Amino acid sequence: MAPHPDSSATIRSAGPADAAPCARIYAPYVRDTNATFELEPPAAAAMGERIAAVRASHAWLVAEREGEVLGYAYGVPFAQRPAYRWSAEVSVYLADGARGSGVGSSLYAALLERLRERGMQVAIARVAQPNAASEALHARFGFERAGLLRRIGYKNGRWYDVALLQLELSPAGEDPAEPR
Repeated sequence: MAPHPDSSATIRSAGPADAAPCARIYAPYVRDTNATFELEPPAAAAMGERIAAVRASHAWLVAEREGEVLGYAYGVPFAQRPAYRWSAEVSVYLADGARGSGVGSSLYAALLERLRERGMQVAIARVAQPNAASEALHARFGFERAGLLRRIGYKNGRWYDVALLQLELSPAGEDPAEPR
């Protein structure tokens, strides 16, 4: 069962103007945490390219309140081989002041619904260990641990394990419709 979302934030599809706010939100995660294995924060232009690349096939959403972007969530292709086209890898990132406010839940609820509408069957999250807050968020949406990659990423002077979390977005069936 999904948690109750924050109804005071507006959730919408990201556009070109959201590249700079998304890059600002993401930069501290890159520099200061193990939440992402990127080592250098992407510039706004690179973030804009990422947004444009996934909007056509998957989804990139932002949460805003009074014109301020509070966070974003996206679903991207899980892997490049054609048989994976019904699967999406998902992530959510929040501005400092938005953590713990329900914005992340609002974003994830909207993102998972959008991916279902697009015909995605499975959502996968990769969570560097330890990250109790991320694991709790995913568990509230019904994600289950599907595996653990041991010592898979090296950042900030240490090795990290990564948990693979999986959520069935739609019941399994033969010959699913093509994603849209």
